[in-house]
Amino acid sequence: MKDPAEYYMRDRRLHPPAYVPGYKTSVARSPRQALISLENTLSEITGPRFGHSDIEPRDNDLLTNYAAAGESAIGERIILHGRILDQDAKPVRNTLVEVWQANAGGRYRHKKDNYLASMDPNFGGCGRTLTDDDGHYFFRTVKPGAYPWPNQVNSWRPAHIHLSIFGSAFAQRLITQCYFEGDPLIPLCPIVQTIPDPAAIDRLVARLDVNQTIPFDAIAYRFDIVLRGRRSTLFENRLEGN
Repeated sequence: MKDPAEYYMRDRRLHPPAYVPGYKTSVARSPRQALISLENTLSEITGPRFGHSDIEPRDNDLLTNYAAAGESAIGERIILHGRILDQDAKPVRNTLVEVWQANAGGRYRHKKDNYLASMDPNFGGCGRTLTDDDGHYFFRTVKPGAYPWPNQVNSWRPAHIHLSIFGSAFAQRLITQCYFEGDPLIPLCPIVQTIPDPAAIDRLVARLDVNQTIPFDAIAYRFDIVLRGRRSTLFENRLEGN
């Protein structure tokens, strides 16, 4: 039997094109010239690095990490968890995972977010954690609300959480977002519609995980992230998924 290949060929048909007229922002963002490959510098490859000393005890608890003492964020309490895996389904250990999201009303804690939904004074919308030896990560948070955006007359973004995964150095960073099972806005979203393969869209959906739900506390969703290979999660910043 031959040894498995070190890398799996990428199916480029899975990835959205850079220019999609129906996704208005892509018109200005998409490149008009051939891309230029820039080599990383030694400092970008070797550091800075992240470790357990960079993580505070409540960093992965968005319910309380911004709240006043004894308070909690408002909204549907959920657990978002999963594993970070490589192309051979092996765990990616001790890697930094960061999340950011809108609050339960669909509003970000950002000075330029002028959506009329209320601002939750006890919700910052950001968190971070390190994967364990099994590649597992875990966040407590609220389920974000949908919100309108000026793409077309009546465009709404589905509920979603942004995730950032760091490698062994600062320049090794991948960004994606997860949606939630059963959300009727997913197939209507112009951003989601840029992805040509339904199976690739499906890999961006967090699944209800009843076994990890905490009774009378929080509903759990599982979202595994694969960094490379045929089952790679789609990433926003690099198409190769590594």
